[in-house]
Amino acid sequence: MTKKLTISALLVALAMILSYVEVLIPFNFGIPGIKLGLANLVVVVALYLLNARQALMISVVRILLVSFTFGNMAALLYSITGGLLSFAVMVLCRRIKGLSTMSVSVAGGISHNIGQILVAVFVVKNLNLLFYLPVLMIAGIITGLLIGLVAGLIIPSVRKALQL
Repeated sequence: MTKKLTISALLVALAMILSYVEVLIPFNFGIPGIKLGLANLVVVVALYLLNARQALMISVVRILLVSFTFGNMAALLYSITGGLLSFAVMVLCRRIKGLSTMSVSVAGGISHNIGQILVAVFVVKNLNLLFYLPVLMIAGIITGLLIGLVAGLIIPSVRKALQL
């Protein structure tokens, strides 16, 4: 139990660092909501190395801490909604035999953006925001592929290093 708690705490810290690094990277395509999603790398890795409950706790704690540290309540609302939908979709996809980490990550990236755009539509009360969805879905595919590729490469080494 102590080992799993320690690993979870380290993963939350790593996800927070990656969130901060992402803020420092000038990544702007002129469309709000597009981010690299570096912290999601930690969530994908946790989903493959730990149980779903631990991975969910890592994701939620990271979102809460990052939102309170670097963001605001609006950021929290968008992040928690996108994060929870993404996590649920990744857990379901993870159970499908034959899907790679890239496939699971892409599904997570797309669903994260869908969750965020639905919150935006609800908050702003403007259905025209749905026109951003195709662009955000393409961004989710690209970032999901990158995150999934890196996750697939590092999971075996992390598993070995942590003796999981």
